[in-house]
Amino acid sequence: MTQAANEYASLPALSGGLHAFFFDVDGTLAAIQPQPDTVFIPETVCQQLQQLSSLCHGALALVSGRPIAQLDGLASPLIAPAAGVYGAERRDAQGETHRTTLALNVAEALQPQLQAAMDCWPGTLLEAKGMAFALHYRQAMQHEQDVLDLAEQVVKRFPALALQLGKCVVEIKPQGIDKGEATCAFMREAPFTGRIPVFVGDDLADEKGFLAVNAMQGVSVKIGQGSSQARYRLPDVEAVYAWLELLILQIKQDNVGKE
Repeated sequence: MTQAANEYASLPALSGGLHAFFFDVDGTLAAIQPQPDTVFIPETVCQQLQQLSSLCHGALALVSGRPIAQLDGLASPLIAPAAGVYGAERRDAQGETHRTTLALNVAEALQPQLQAAMDCWPGTLLEAKGMAFALHYRQAMQHEQDVLDLAEQVVKRFPALALQLGKCVVEIKPQGIDKGEATCAFMREAPFTGRIPVFVGDDLADEKGFLAVNAMQGVSVKIGQGSSQARYRLPDVEAVYAWLELLILQIKQDNVGKE
């Protein structure tokens, strides 16, 4: 048995007819890159996602800190249900998008303040998402505490906002928005409702997704090392790719057996 098969063997058998799939992107379907705009999902993996979506009758969603427009570009040609900016924007299976926005006065006050501060720390990057802000410091680890302090000051000033820590990034987003809530919203809608949820992610933001699917007796899969609420684990992005390939093969074989 290959190493990839050994890793996959620790996960439960999954069915395209019984399960709904939720995937994080950065660090799960796409390897982490030095800059957010250089991240990509390999073409073969996009094709696998499209296959899996078809096999589970559309019960597959991307759940990410990225805006939906970026998710569509990364996963093309797949246009799937998606929760962007941790669920602040969510496109359901019927194509309707639901959005939670920042008050205009808050957004207008925050962006110049954050940009001015980040400009003082070479290598940091401010990413404005409309309903959230991402403060990246992957290329300037010496400024990690500066960025954290800045973000904490902002949420103290605006109680309607919350922090989301990630890998070399701090996100400022609306309160009550997280991947667990987004996953639960999908699970209340067709074609997800009545299925067993499977959530795959790698980061602190994915822990809310893990907790949500655990509460629904679903399957939570952590990618990489570190403590986690996930019940299963794969070591890295390459293992996710191998698991996807084996999962699709298994579901196809199950479908043939039912014919």
